[in-house]
Amino acid sequence: MSGPGPCERLPTGKRKESGKAGLIMGAECIKVVVRSRGITANRIKVVRYALEKKVVKSKVGEKVVLPCCHEIPSSESLHNYRVYWQKNTTDVVLAYAEGKMIFEHKRYKTRAKMNTRNLTLWISPVEILDNGPYQCVVQHLRFLQNSVVVCDEPVTLFVTADFSKPNITAEVSANSCESTEMVVTCSSHGGFPKPKISGVLNNVSVVWNASWVSESSLSPYNVTGKLLLNVTKDISITCSVEYNGFAKSTSLLLKKTNDCIVPTVPPPYNVITASSIIIIIFLLAITLAARYLPRHVCSHCCKPQDSVEEGLKECTKPPVSSKVTSETSSV
Repeated sequence: MSGPGPCERLPTGKRKESGKAGLIMGAECIKVVVRSRGITANRIKVVRYALEKKVVKSKVGEKVVLPCCHEIPSSESLHNYRVYWQKNTTDVVLAYAEGKMIFEHKRYKTRAKMNTRNLTLWISPVEILDNGPYQCVVQHLRFLQNSVVVCDEPVTLFVTADFSKPNITAEVSANSCESTEMVVTCSSHGGFPKPKISGVLNNVSVVWNASWVSESSLSPYNVTGKLLLNVTKDISITCSVEYNGFAKSTSLLLKKTNDCIVPTVPPPYNVITASSIIIIIFLLAITLAARYLPRHVCSHCCKPQDSVEEGLKECTKPPVSSKVTSETSSV
């Protein structure tokens, strides 16, 4: 392949200044070397003034479009240009020259396409490894002259992978009448980027003792948070996992497990025995009293008569004197 690469130093008087960002193009670069075995891009430095940073966000599995800094006019075609899409300034994603694709990175094969008019890069489906800075480098080819760098501006892709809904568990470690000591655990997995875990206990923020597990900086994360709580009454706790502007939350009601209810203690055996004897004696006394008490009623008391007056007369009749009794005996 002939001609200069996208990062060559422009000859004096041929540097093109970008009108939008005030970017002086072509300063202090090393050109991209194209070989039969592949393409490598080694960027050293680009002098920029007041360059606006572009950011695009996407989720794993979605389709994303990365904008380029140049659009080919209707009077021209892709045959008049070289276009390089690079990632991290070291890996070439796609490369076009004179209207034909001259390189495609194996990791983006069948997932990346470039629009031949506005030069935007389409990636679908998005993967976590796609996260990072990209560059669209555009060169204009001129007959019998060196190519001119039209634009060379970065765009950053932030990839997000959803975390699972947080799972909260509580394990009782100690118990007393006053409080219940619990170890509360909140966990979530499978998300990206590295998340922040937060908690609320009865509308008061709490700090989790958090730990993260990931195979690399561009791999899904698993996060776990732990809390040691002394629960004196039923309370509600909320765990939230926040990542790249998104959040997922779960709440759990923590219940105090010990109410300290004193059980009823049965009386001792000797108390039961004594109480039984007293009750038996009391019942016997009532039985005997009911049986013998009627025999001791006064025998000389008058019995009720048909009328009250007759009864009174009978009862008030004077007794016979002993003198009369003696006379009757002598007769």
